[in-house]
Amino acid sequence: MTSTADAQAARPVPGAPTTSARLLHVGDPALAHHLAVHGRLPEITGAQVITAVEQSGLTGRGGAAFPTGRKLATVARAAGRKGSVVVANGCEGEPASGKDRTLMLTSPHLVLDGIELAARAVGARQAYLCIHDDAHDVRSALTTALAERAGAENGSVPVTLKPTPHRYVASEETALIRALNGGLSLPAFTPPRPFERGVAGRPTLVDNVETLAHLALIARHGPTWFRSLGTTAAPGTTLVTLSGAVRSPGVYEIPLGLTGADLLALAGGPSEPVQAVLCGGYFGSWLPTDVFQRTEISAPGLAAAGSAIGAGIFIALPEGACALTETARITGYLAEQSAGQCGPCVHGLPALAQALRELATSGGTRSAHTLQTLMPFVERRGACRHPDGAARMIASALRVFPDEVRAHANRKLCPAATRPSTPRDPHHGRRYGS
Repeated sequence: MTSTADAQAARPVPGAPTTSARLLHVGDPALAHHLAVHGRLPEITGAQVITAVEQSGLTGRGGAAFPTGRKLATVARAAGRKGSVVVANGCEGEPASGKDRTLMLTSPHLVLDGIELAARAVGARQAYLCIHDDAHDVRSALTTALAERAGAENGSVPVTLKPTPHRYVASEETALIRALNGGLSLPAFTPPRPFERGVAGRPTLVDNVETLAHLALIARHGPTWFRSLGTTAAPGTTLVTLSGAVRSPGVYEIPLGLTGADLLALAGGPSEPVQAVLCGGYFGSWLPTDVFQRTEISAPGLAAAGSAIGAGIFIALPEGACALTETARITGYLAEQSAGQCGPCVHGLPALAQALRELATSGGTRSAHTLQTLMPFVERRGACRHPDGAARMIASALRVFPDEVRAHANRKLCPAATRPSTPRDPHHGRRYGS
């Protein structure tokens, strides 16, 4: 960016957030309050948006943690004269996540500002905001926000709300593009990748709504301001969803770089002893509590511990819950949510779920052997990443809970049965395995 543009983009706005509460700072979703807090978007070009985002170090908040500036630049180069399309992904197929819904209900105009900036950056002529078709409160909030912006000089790119089926795989980026092109909401085979040919055959940027909301703040306050929180390798804040055995489950905005112990404390601490934490959601990995507590909450920090931040999902498993039963429940859910387009999903995931259920309920070495035999036929063999995510979560369970696996395989008492606790489902208050 030029020095003038950088000064404009970095100029503080009265009332700008100075704590870790940046995205959820507004509170009142109305446009008038949003403008009173943040002011209007600065008049910066698409090239300046890309430069600012690259300098900020922002990475995607939807799960992959890919550098956002690089993604914007790639789509912008591919767009050329024919233009491109922006797709804002507000679908949360992950049952354990609530951050995108919270963001769109609390700060819808930050999301819409981010869409406008992304469209400038990649030369888009059309934008879509995808949400689940049963998210009626979110749809109402966004419809109101779009109506408030109509004719108010808050964006030159038309934004169309696109309801999609509430299924796990329907929020995958190629599934969204397939649906927008009139097909089924199922992942598509790649290549071509979205930046090469997406909606209506045009280069398409698909970004999570939280990622786009960060754009709206970076454009106003500058990359240096964004980097004032977080770490050098993982700058900024992120939204996380905590559930399970914590006293105050919910959505929190945190500076990247906190430890797992900090995160548990933020949620009021454990409501009962915790044996492990599932990091990254249903496609994530289990970490023992002692490892999680000293792990840095960031993409590089969790990767170093053998896990992932994903979409910022953390589920605390109480000591009284059978880890194999919970892993079997999640695997069964993922098997049911399969797109049904390839063998690893159609046959592999149900077989893994059945073997886990048998190991958890009946025990025996046969089911344990079946798990080990089937895993290589599922990993890296699917049409999309769905079977890979399930296999990663299962592999982490076998690695982190060897005592449980051994006890069940030998038909001995599950270690969880000896721990005084009241196991509960981490999301809905039901017992584990119900």
